[in-house]
Amino acid sequence: MSTREDRLARVALNWLLEPGHLIGWEMVRAFGAPEALWRILHDPSCHTRTRNTAAARLRAGDPLRTAEEKLERAREVGARLVIPGDAEWPDQVADLRAIDLHGGPSRVDRDTRPPLCLWVRGPLPLAATLTRSVAVVGARAATEYGNRMAAEIGFDLAGRGWTVVSGGAYGIDGAAHRAALRAGGVTVAVLACGVDRPYPAGNTGLFEQIADAGLLVSEWAPGEDPLRHRFLVRNRLIAAATRGTVVVEAAARSGAIQTLGRACGLTGRVAMVVPGPVGSAMSVGCHDALRHQPGTRLVTGAADILEEVGTIGTDLAPRPRGGTRDRDRLDEESARLLEAFPAGREVTPDQLSARTGSDPRATLRRLALLTELGFITARDGLYALARPSRDSP
Repeated sequence: MSTREDRLARVALNWLLEPGHLIGWEMVRAFGAPEALWRILHDPSCHTRTRNTAAARLRAGDPLRTAEEKLERAREVGARLVIPGDAEWPDQVADLRAIDLHGGPSRVDRDTRPPLCLWVRGPLPLAATLTRSVAVVGARAATEYGNRMAAEIGFDLAGRGWTVVSGGAYGIDGAAHRAALRAGGVTVAVLACGVDRPYPAGNTGLFEQIADAGLLVSEWAPGEDPLRHRFLVRNRLIAAATRGTVVVEAAARSGAIQTLGRACGLTGRVAMVVPGPVGSAMSVGCHDALRHQPGTRLVTGAADILEEVGTIGTDLAPRPRGGTRDRDRLDEESARLLEAFPAGREVTPDQLSARTGSDPRATLRRLALLTELGFITARDGLYALARPSRDSP
């Protein structure tokens, strides 16, 4: 078996059966791509439904001749074919062979197996580019809040050397891609059509920028159309190729939430959600996932995301804290004594001891400390809060 035979057979199988096809992938694993193609075309004992699926496509042409035409078209548009065993093949997508979707009934849930091949357009090596990558996905009809959050996340991730992966759509996807480019970082658009005809057409300029500085990736050969079901099949690849998936905004029914579900079903992937306003229809899916999708993590920015997907001990997010006050430096008992002072009145040490229940000698020691630090004043054996208070933030 030559490498060329393997490559042609994989392209032909993708064209005959569509990417992710369960039986087709299992046959390739068992027999290799050329023999799997031969069995589907010529062996009457082959899986009936698979042969029927292929027969419908055969009316449109010969699969090997079509594969040759697709490879020629790829050369014309500056794209290349990457298959398992190539140096730039992303090995992590093989995890799709064991994806757990909890018995999903639809064909899209069944046909979620690893890709047979990938079409790539852009100057960067695919595997290395995806080694440190995060998917940022969400609603097409994004709100101003969603676009802002996606842009902040995309910009910060790219600025820290992480690849931002998304689907190239309007809304959240586009905001994340553009922000990564503005940061001078790397972004990858995973498409549900050929890399020579990215969809939507309104993002053509964006796709050209990505092809120049990042990567356009697809399981569908050049010239293939963005059919509706292909977006759902594509989403499994986004989840598998990255270390984690972040959903910024999503309505109740959303492809972004489906991508999140794929991340949840894959070992070693992190499913993350950015919360939104509780009354926003574009955040309903996000909040529902946080409530009902096991393992989903709430994140509010790149620092939280990198704590989930980054290297242990080096990508920790700082804990949110309020402003530091001088009083925060006091030990517990001294702070308790300071709180016992009445506002605007002088008191004796005995009165303070009575109010706090502290030993009089310990009270005198702490009064000396508080006086030295400037929290209180002392005059003729009486003590009062200093003015202005040192307790200002």
